[in-house]
Amino acid sequence: MKKLFLSLLTIVAVACLACQAATQESALRGKKVLFVYGGWDGHQPKECMELLKPWLESQGAVLELRDNLDAYTDKELMASVDLIIQTWTMGSLTGEQEKGITEAVRNGAGLAGWHGGLGDSFRNNTEYQFMVGGQWVAHPGGQVDYDVNIKDKKDPVTKGLKTFHMKSEQYYMHVDPSVKVLATTTFSGAGDTPWIKGVVMPVVWKKQYGRGRVFYSSLCHSASDFAVPEAMEIMKRGILWAAQSKEQAGK
Repeated sequence: MKKLFLSLLTIVAVACLACQAATQESALRGKKVLFVYGGWDGHQPKECMELLKPWLESQGAVLELRDNLDAYTDKELMASVDLIIQTWTMGSLTGEQEKGITEAVRNGAGLAGWHGGLGDSFRNNTEYQFMVGGQWVAHPGGQVDYDVNIKDKKDPVTKGLKTFHMKSEQYYMHVDPSVKVLATTTFSGAGDTPWIKGVVMPVVWKKQYGRGRVFYSSLCHSASDFAVPEAMEIMKRGILWAAQSKEQAGK
């Protein structure tokens, strides 16, 4: 009963924080958002897109949905977008596709994504990985219980949030040391990876790539994981931050 009560308190607290951040949500109003989804079906790209789509529309975003990577070769489209949201696990980019997305972000478009849809995409495209700021290499134990610890309690993306629990894939990643880390997790070393016991790994970060803002969260293996209020709130706030990329470029 006590556990249920505490869970309800957490949901109420996160909802209040979301209300307090409502003034920021106009950051999406009128913004052109390219949402690219596909790749490995295990991360439920279509289901995740359909989960976030109503919220993006409610915030006034002008959505362009694409289920293929050729969107990145459309020069007129890429020059016009304010924000790219991508959930595309594995696969590969052609040289033209990689140039399309990296140049758009270098020139000021924002980029946001989560889990394997941004952090385990295009394993052979190193410039893409340089842009994102990290690359998945393992998730020891598969679906495991772990905590997410808020490292930066002042940043708008994580302000007011406290340590929370996930049961999902805990991503072990190779991470660019230049990223601004907002949240971390600590590996237990259980199972067949005792050598990583105590390793503190970034979970949520933001960074700059050229003039573009890049936001990443390693949370949420599947659409149902977004039911954790903090995980969804972090993703929404990260999207809002990245959506302001062009207007903040050079400031």
